[in-house]
Amino acid sequence: MTRPVETVIEAARTFLGERMTVNAALREQHSHGEDSNPPVLPDAVAFVQTTEEVSQLLALCHAHGVPVVPFGAGTSLEGHVTPVRGGISVDMTRMKQVLEVNAEDMDCRIEAGVTRKELNQHLRDRGLFFPVDPGSDSTIGGMCATRASGTNAVRYGTIRENVLGLTVVVPDGRIIRTGGRVRKSSTGYDLTRLFIGSEGTLGIITEIQLRLHGIPEATSAATCQFDDLAGAVETVIAVMQTGIPVARIELVDEVQLAACIAYSKLDGLEELPTLFFEFHGTQASVAEQAGQAEEIAVSFGARGFRWATDPAERTKLWQARHDAYWAAMAQRPGLKSVATDSIVPISRLAEAVLAAKRDIEESGLSAPIVGHVGDGNFHALIMVPPEPDGLDRAWALDRKLVARALALGGSCSGEHGVGLGKREFLEIEHGAEALAVMRAIKATLDPRGIMNPGKVFLN
Repeated sequence: MTRPVETVIEAARTFLGERMTVNAALREQHSHGEDSNPPVLPDAVAFVQTTEEVSQLLALCHAHGVPVVPFGAGTSLEGHVTPVRGGISVDMTRMKQVLEVNAEDMDCRIEAGVTRKELNQHLRDRGLFFPVDPGSDSTIGGMCATRASGTNAVRYGTIRENVLGLTVVVPDGRIIRTGGRVRKSSTGYDLTRLFIGSEGTLGIITEIQLRLHGIPEATSAATCQFDDLAGAVETVIAVMQTGIPVARIELVDEVQLAACIAYSKLDGLEELPTLFFEFHGTQASVAEQAGQAEEIAVSFGARGFRWATDPAERTKLWQARHDAYWAAMAQRPGLKSVATDSIVPISRLAEAVLAAKRDIEESGLSAPIVGHVGDGNFHALIMVPPEPDGLDRAWALDRKLVARALALGGSCSGEHGVGLGKREFLEIEHGAEALAVMRAIKATLDPRGIMNPGKVFLN
């Protein structure tokens, strides 16, 4: 007897051809992201190239009850792309077109498979850039699905604040368009924000209307080192509460910085808690912002600012920050990791980070700390030791850090999303009634439960 998924595969080949594949190597590639969850093979991988192809494919899967899992760059850290119930992995990476750029209005429309680096390369001669940078070169469709953030969020906002509208294929194959090009509208439900952060559970995002920003006249970057972690965190709180409009303010502890120095060949830095700053604006405003921030940092025991004035040096510095995950992994070759993603109100940041550091030391595990601390978000990359109970110990530490963040009025995830890894915390954070409304929305849009099943909700 032919299984429903086999029927879908054969039918989809009539319009996808060889781009609907059951190749073992490609299925394995699409069986996992960058998380510690066990991989699960999809039954097939579909390499789509148009919104219409996604529509046809979803209509087929809806008709036959076959699971669908959207796949972008595969860099998620919470199991979003793992096809836990098999089905079709829908690879969006061939949807690469920049469809329009409206320089005068500072917006553009792109397909979901465009990455942030590709978009900024396309925009480089127009005096514009797209600021949301989660570290990895993610597809922008994936960034929308997970409500991504990054180092620039403290000034430019997260992906949510930079999306004007979407084209989405809902589970039965219908194509809907949300939002538009204007900066505000008071008509209808805000469907754009509904799909931002929905993690592929409500539909597949195929096109995005993005807000762009002007490249600043002047940019200045600096590192600032401290003898203790407390001084670094207190500096962040003071800078943010003073209202200095920093573009980026990032924290790495001494463990993470040691990994960055080795991996990215950073010179002139000691293995100490360190802040990375960047300032955007006019020459005069950048100088003023930097001076104010340095004065605050010195008052909390900083050793002064080390400036990266040369563009190449500044690029190397921020690339090292973006490569922090890979640097930490390179320090423990062969091990897996559990990435925490806590966020707290900025006034509780010191309490959260310093307590997390104590928890890590007491656990006996290695877990470098790094974070977009300008908005209260920080990560501990918990390395999973090779012992039989290693993964259980790592998850126990993760739960401890999350519980404290929630108790301090924070969230279990500032930017990585829920996926598989944070499902157990959703009701604690949002409450049973809010979770029931989320489930009702899911059931209305996806009554057959085909869209990325097993994610966000525990069952």
